[in-house]
Amino acid sequence: MKFYKLFFVFVVILITASVCAADELTASLISKRKIQTRPLTIKEQISDSINEVPVIEEITEIKEDFVKPEPVLPVFNEYKKSAGEVEFSSERNWINAINPNSRNNRAGVGFPGGRGANQLVVYTSDYGERTNTNEFGAEAIVEGNVVTELSGADSHIPQNGVVISGHGQAKKWINSALSVGTKVYIDRYTNIIYTYTTSESFLFEAEKKISEAEQILNYYKISGADYNWKLPYSYISDSKEYLKKAERNPKDVQKYSRLAIDSANDALKSALPYKENELKGVWIRPTETSEADIIKTLNRIQQAGIDNIFLETYFHGKTIFPSKVMLEYGLTPQYEMFDGIDPLKIYISEAHKRNIKVHTWFETFYVGNDNPNNNPASILAVYPSWGNKTKRDINSDTPSKSVSEHNGYFLDPANPEVQEFLVKLAEEIAVDYKPDGINIDYIRYPNSVGTNDNSNWGYTDFARNDFFMIYGVDPSGIRRGDAELQDWNAYRVEQITDMVKKFGQIGRKNNVYISAVIFPDRTGALNTKFQDWKTWSVRNYINGFTPLFLTCDSKTANKMMVDVINSKSNNTDFYAGLFVTFMGGSDEDLIRQIHEARKVSAKGVILFDYAHLSDRYIATLSKGVFSKKSPFVQASQVHKQTTKTEIKINAGQKVSDEIREQHKGWWKFTKD
Repeated sequence: MKFYKLFFVFVVILITASVCAADELTASLISKRKIQTRPLTIKEQISDSINEVPVIEEITEIKEDFVKPEPVLPVFNEYKKSAGEVEFSSERNWINAINPNSRNNRAGVGFPGGRGANQLVVYTSDYGERTNTNEFGAEAIVEGNVVTELSGADSHIPQNGVVISGHGQAKKWINSALSVGTKVYIDRYTNIIYTYTTSESFLFEAEKKISEAEQILNYYKISGADYNWKLPYSYISDSKEYLKKAERNPKDVQKYSRLAIDSANDALKSALPYKENELKGVWIRPTETSEADIIKTLNRIQQAGIDNIFLETYFHGKTIFPSKVMLEYGLTPQYEMFDGIDPLKIYISEAHKRNIKVHTWFETFYVGNDNPNNNPASILAVYPSWGNKTKRDINSDTPSKSVSEHNGYFLDPANPEVQEFLVKLAEEIAVDYKPDGINIDYIRYPNSVGTNDNSNWGYTDFARNDFFMIYGVDPSGIRRGDAELQDWNAYRVEQITDMVKKFGQIGRKNNVYISAVIFPDRTGALNTKFQDWKTWSVRNYINGFTPLFLTCDSKTANKMMVDVINSKSNNTDFYAGLFVTFMGGSDEDLIRQIHEARKVSAKGVILFDYAHLSDRYIATLSKGVFSKKSPFVQASQVHKQTTKTEIKINAGQKVSDEIREQHKGWWKFTKD
């Protein structure tokens, strides 16, 4: 009997242990099992959270391991219309990558900003401060879930939003689907972007434009007592009336908001006065093959109010004038299309008749993207050892192509023969043609893309041997993290700086103003192009900087301008290179950036470029900010007796109908 009792107890213990083990195994399997095969939608997440009944004791036990999730940006939350909001249109598109890198976007490797051809990408502040993209695209800045600015390239990324960036087909989609005020939702799980144009979108844009016009008007009103404020003020008054109608009439919100926006734009364009002693320039690549054509171009430039031209004189390894230096080196003496005329001589002579100064635009180390094998008279065909090389092509007999720069070829800055040739060419221009200035461009190494050593430039036979003679190390063997890398970087920087010094000496010797096109991002220019323009400025090598700001966004442009001004010395003049016309920005975008340049005390602005200076831009400039005859010139230039009391704007003050009717309507332009 005792045996049966013992056996019974043993069986009970065994069964209990088995059940406990099974429970533990089941929990373990459940914890390791993949619960869901796709991310939950927002609705499913909400539903789950409602149905869950948390156990207080369990939460208490795990609270030490609980990590609070990072806040989700508003743009990643589904967009829901507010009460009374009317939707007019919507679009959607597929995003190639969010914060592109080599893992999530292989097609973008090697391209600035990790954005490949025809790609649509999104950047959050986790990516960095800026997008680092190039000028061949479009970008929209989203704060919260609303598009607040349309940019072009290398945009600043807001902390509370994103930048939407596109190239090629994606650029076209951005230009058609997005505008200021557009609502945006991005589904991170499917990489689909949804955009909505609603009644709130139009109201947002109208309010923003009115506020901006008022700020600019007040800026010039405060800065000068003789400022002619009446016309822009009348447009602002009209705009506010239209906005009120838009708010009161939901069905007609689009109509009245558009009228408000148009009036605010007119106010903006009429708010900037003409400014004396401000350089008003444009970069121009000559295409004219006769004196008559050159005169026609200069007349159009003069009509726009432009008083300085930056004429592309040496580009893609050829000159527009018949060059003795090119002939001496056995190279093509002049661009074939200009055979029989000397465009540089005609341009300088005719421009000076119109009080327009001429700066020769000089592409220093860039020699174009024509394959030397197909052009036996090109620089690199005649002097192949002059070509620059990447580390990847170190054993190649031919120079490397810069993939991110039109597949173009560059000369080797370290080669003394190259520097001697360029000095002779610049001296020929300065001595024989006596231009007002020489504007040196491509005064740098090609762009090094990414962190791969193989994309680094400067590994020519001459540079390697020269560096070895100085430091006893072949730079081809230097890796990231090696102590010698600092010396190798400094060596390449000094080659560029030395060339700039030589240009400066040419300028001082021949009384020619020397300016340089620089990259505004000093750190990027130094690290990826070995362009140390701060040192050029501190050493007072040249007279001025003409950095290009590759954006349509005035805020981004302002930040870039401030960065340059804070890094240069006071001895170096600053001229803002504006890229709005090349990017096809609006007339208002151009006016905004001219205003930003004035705010930072730039000595002038230069437009890039004449080929994209369409009639609508010329009309805006010639009837306003660039014209002495503009109705918007400061009052002192029209009525010397104007006093502070006469121009004071009181709350609710009305502008006379005669003044409004005198100018109203003249600002309306037809499309090109």
